[in-house]
Amino acid sequence: MTTFLSGGTGTPKLLDGAGDIFSPAETTVVGNTGDDVELGGLLVCPDVDTVLFQQAGELDRETWWGIADDTTATHHELRRLAESADLAGGPRYLPDERQTAGRRISRWRRFSGVAEFMEIGDRDRAVHVTRTGLLDEGRTLTETTRTLADAFDVPLDLVPMSDDPVASIVHTPEGPMHFQEFWVARRGDPEVVDVEFRGADEAEPAPPVLDALRGETVVVGPSNPVTSIGPMLAVDGVREALDDATVVAVSPFVEDRVFSGPAAELMAAVGYDPSTAGVAAAYPFADAFVLDDADGTDLDRPVVRTDTEMNDAEDGGRVARAVADALAEVA
Repeated sequence: MTTFLSGGTGTPKLLDGAGDIFSPAETTVVGNTGDDVELGGLLVCPDVDTVLFQQAGELDRETWWGIADDTTATHHELRRLAESADLAGGPRYLPDERQTAGRRISRWRRFSGVAEFMEIGDRDRAVHVTRTGLLDEGRTLTETTRTLADAFDVPLDLVPMSDDPVASIVHTPEGPMHFQEFWVARRGDPEVVDVEFRGADEAEPAPPVLDALRGETVVVGPSNPVTSIGPMLAVDGVREALDDATVVAVSPFVEDRVFSGPAAELMAAVGYDPSTAGVAAAYPFADAFVLDDADGTDLDRPVVRTDTEMNDAEDGGRVARAVADALAEVA
């Protein structure tokens, strides 16, 4: 059995070509939920849904977000109504007292649906309506995710990192903001002072997670080490389980150059060098690494090199083969 830790776009790109190397029937993907938001009353799980849509062959591979060729009539009508009613644009947080009232799964990350700041397609929205309805019926996020995966005929086991709320909060000179405000609404513009995983101290891993990690083979994909993988590591018991597993990590850097996203700024803010060396420091549990051919970083653990830039399934397959080679070295 092999378990992938997934967030953002890095690990889904790896998964895009991994099916021929790692049997889906023997693969578990643990999705980051630190980026989840409640938007207009609906729970949106971006990192879980990227894998859901990718595995179903429905993912928009231009954006690596949402469903391909989805319409956005509801989203644009929400924006039009807000402008017509002279309502300020999003993101619009609900009042502080409403952040922790009501559905516990969404606390600390609740936004009004007025002037919706994340573009959500109409079919995509149906997923969020179904997810939220199932949660309101009393199902856990794990149960709900598996129900949605069955509906999309996902061949592997997709589970959230926790059924409890964890929110990635980026601290800036302008004040704290949810990661989705920082990255989607503000395009990563504010300076990052620190990153907090609010609620992680109280959260427990989802029931299948520790079993999938402990003593098993684990792949940490080239996702953002801070806001994609960091929320998982902040949940009690996950690091300890990784210490007992055989772990291979794929660096999202080529030395000090990151392929995409705000990983460099976020890593520097939390005290790690924004580089492959910094990733190795952040992952002391990793037994081996997959690095790019052009990455000359000297690590104290086994390294397999390949071209780690991924744009399609063929690229993902090449990196997945390097991961398998690295696992063979430390098995």
